[in-house]
This record gives sequence, C-alpha cells and structure tokens, in this order.
Amino acid sequence: MHLQSLDYTVVIIYGVFLLVLAQWVSREKAGHEKNTQDYFLAGRALPWWAIGASLIAANISAEQIIGMSGSAYVLGIAIASYEWMAALTLIIVGKYLLPVFLEHKIYTMPQFLEQRFDHRVRMVMATFWLGVYVFVNLTSILWLGSLAINSVTGLDQTYGLVILGLFAVSYSLYGGLKAVALTDIIQVVLLVLGGLLIAWISMNEISGGQGALAGFSKVLELAPEKFDMIFTRDLPYYDLLPGISVLVGGMWIMNLSYWGFNQYIIQRALAARDTREAQKGIVFAAFLKMLMPVLVVLPGIAAVVLVPDLSAPDKAYPETMKLLPVGLKGLVFAALIAAIVSSLASMTNSISTIFTMDMYKHFKPEDTSEKHLVMIGRTVALTAMLTAMLVARPLLGNFDQAFQYIQEFTGFFTPGIVAIFLLGFFWKKTTANGALGAAIGSAVLSLGFKLLWPSLPFIDRVGLVFLLCMALGMLISRMQGADDSPFAVDYRAIDTSTSAGFNWASLAIVLMLAALYITWW
Repeated sequence: MHLQSLDYTVVIIYGVFLLVLAQWVSREKAGHEKNTQDYFLAGRALPWWAIGASLIAANISAEQIIGMSGSAYVLGIAIASYEWMAALTLIIVGKYLLPVFLEHKIYTMPQFLEQRFDHRVRMVMATFWLGVYVFVNLTSILWLGSLAINSVTGLDQTYGLVILGLFAVSYSLYGGLKAVALTDIIQVVLLVLGGLLIAWISMNEISGGQGALAGFSKVLELAPEKFDMIFTRDLPYYDLLPGISVLVGGMWIMNLSYWGFNQYIIQRALAARDTREAQKGIVFAAFLKMLMPVLVVLPGIAAVVLVPDLSAPDKAYPETMKLLPVGLKGLVFAALIAAIVSSLASMTNSISTIFTMDMYKHFKPEDTSEKHLVMIGRTVALTAMLTAMLVARPLLGNFDQAFQYIQEFTGFFTPGIVAIFLLGFFWKKTTANGALGAAIGSAVLSLGFKLLWPSLPFIDRVGLVFLLCMALGMLISRMQGADDSPFAVDYRAIDTSTSAGFNWASLAIVLMLAALYITWW
C-alpha cells in the first residue's frame, strides 16, 4: 500500500504545523533563560488538559497501536485488559500515590528513592531505568513505528527509523517537556480522530457498507472466540493472559509500575501546578484509556475477518489502513506518526531528566549551573535517540508480537520496583538494604522462575515475584533490627483528599469496567 500525493500533503502539513507549534509554545519571555525546572518539568505549570493528553500521547505509541493491534489479531479483546485496568490504576495513582510525590517536589523517581532510602538505591534504579528506556522502550517505539511506515509507504525500515528519530528530536530538543506536553493535546485529538476513522471504516467494510454497528455484530458472529475477556486454561493463549490474574493478580503490578512509578509517565503529573490540577489530568487520562481499545484493539480484531492470513500479527493495523480513501489515509497515517513521535520525544526527555538530575549533577557538582544542565539534557536526549536507532533492528527484528516481548521483559523488574515503592510508602521500618534486596531479588527470582518453571504464565510470575520481593525487603529490614526510618513517609501528613468531581469520575470508571467484564466474561 502506498500513499497518494494528497496523503503525503496531509502528512507534511501536519509535520510542519507540529514543528512550528512546538517552537512557539517553547518560547521564553524576554530576558529569561530556560532552567532545569522549565526544561524537565515545564516550569511546574502544566494545566490538567495538557497533563491528561500528554499521559495518553506518551503511552499510546507504535508499541500500543501496532503492537496491541497485532496482539488483538491473535488474542482478541482480552488484550484490552491492559487499557481498561490501566484506567482504574490511574484513579488509584491519582488519589494515593501522586500526592506523596508532589509533596516531595521531586524531579525524578530515583530522587524520591534517595530521599526515602539512600544514594545507592537512587543510582541502582536510575541506571536500570536508563537501560530499559533506551534499549527496550525507545527501540521498540522506533522499530514498530518504522514497521508501520514501511507497511504504509514501502519505505525501507532503516530510513523510517531515521526519519522518526530526527523528527521527534527536532521538535522537542529545544523546549523539553513543555514542547512535548503542550503539543500533545493536538497529537491526542489527531490520534483519537484517526483511530475512530479506521475502526469505523473497518467495521463498515465487514458489513458490506451497512454501517459500523452492523459490522461489529458480524464480527461477533464470525469470530466469537475473539471476545473472551477472561481466558480459561483450555484456551491456547492462557499463558499470555491467565484468567482471573488479569483482574486480581500480576497485571496490577505491571500497571502500578507503569502508571505510578515510571518516570516516563509520571513526569507529566510532577509538572502540575498543584495536586488538584494533576488529579484532574489523571481523570481525563483515565477516560481516554477507556476509549483506547476502540482505537487500537478493534482494528486488530477486524483484521481477523478482513485479512485472515497475515504473515505477521503486527501487520494487522497497517493492513486495515489500506481500506481508507485517499486523504483520510494520510490523516490516519499522520495520527500514527503523531503517536510515535510524541512517545519518542517524551521518552528522550525522561532519559535526559534522569541522567542529568540523578547522575550528572551528582558526579559533576562543581559545574551544575542551570544553563549547563539544560545543555547536558539536550545532549543526552540526542545521544539516546541515536543509540536506539542503531540497536533497534538487532534487538527487535525477530519478534512478531513486540508488545508481548515488551511486557515479558519488563516483567522481570517491575515486581521489585513496585515492592520498593510500596514498602517505602507504607512501612516505615524499610531500610535501604531491604529496598536493594527487593530490587535485585526481582531480577534473580524472575529469571529463576522463567528457567525452572517455564509453564508459569508471566503475569502470574510477576504477581508471585512481587510477593516474594515484599517478603524479602521486609526480612532484610527486620534482620537489621531497624526502628522507624527517619526518612519514612509520614502518610498521615499527606493530603489524599479528592474533589467531588474526581470521586464521581472514579465511580463512572468502575461502573464502565464492571459492565464490560460482565458483558464479555
């Protein structure tokens, strides 16, 4: 499938508009020079709509659109659990976790870990996150994005990698988080519009022109096996989404790690002007998450009917794009590019924040002027992008379901991350050695279960390792005979109250989730 001249015109107009808008929102008042708070946290002045939109734009990228559609082609609607359970996770993060981070006025997650534990924990986790962000997340976004470009335009994936990487850097390198977050509302509007278009047209095609609802009914009739939300043990893909564990097990650990303790995501909320504004942004993002399966899962299921013999599942979304007429194809392609470059820009900004504020500032304390630190941040962002371009093909070229690869790999470390933060939040006796033990134990235990109990579904493994990490952290802390840490979080002093609007919105999310799972249990 190749785009026509009108399609390319739409994409080029979008690209130019985004570059101009990013530079415009990044401008500073006369005489003011960007400092680290401006560059890494948008001056701590982001409004709720920018926070919510940016959370979704950072989250929904090629790994979501291409990868999750590919998984939907294989697994069906059950893969939407990642999206719908994330909406409830966001509500919990907004009420119970985010107020603690905002109270501590931190730049990064490792910075909080040093405040709660010690410098060793900060350095270990900063190093871990940098490695994962560059070699797992950034590379996967680039690779799947270039795969989409190749499928739609025929352009070689290597050129696609270069174009995506340089475009993302060009619009975000100067302005930092402010440029990313304030343009993300445009990105999200385009993403939602493009996703709805492709879902509607796919369903209309299935119905033979009788409308999207008729098409959806026909998909339910032709592929009923794709509408099982909870897999039973007799189903072939139980190991990927193991039954009730999706609701009460390891997926909670994956979601809490991603939405609550992940610099790449939480950095937007840290940039809020206050807690209430951040919570409004969280609720906005939660409602958008409820909509996401319509945009990214439904096209994958539609492809089961439209193109049942795909050579690789991750080609499902690009294949459904072929149904779009000239012009609209360019718009949807621009939406896909919007999602990819927003995530790339967000990821490189988070990488530069962690490296600059957690590492460089520590090892080079004699040269930490604001101007110099911003320059280091920009240099690191560019270097990270170039590195990811070089290693993307060797790391991801042989996987046909990249989304599952990402979940499997990160599942080795997320149990320890969640254990460290929850112990740090809620158990005052947790020591730095206990935290390090939980972190190291997560990787060791996960690898051990992977090798010795290969039939254990990875979501179940995540849940089991999390419990063991919690026990390990508590055991090590107890062995030290520690009293309450002087750095412990006084949770009673944290204001976790929420507005009536937040509470009603939370109830609406819960009711929608209940309705979905009851319908397709």
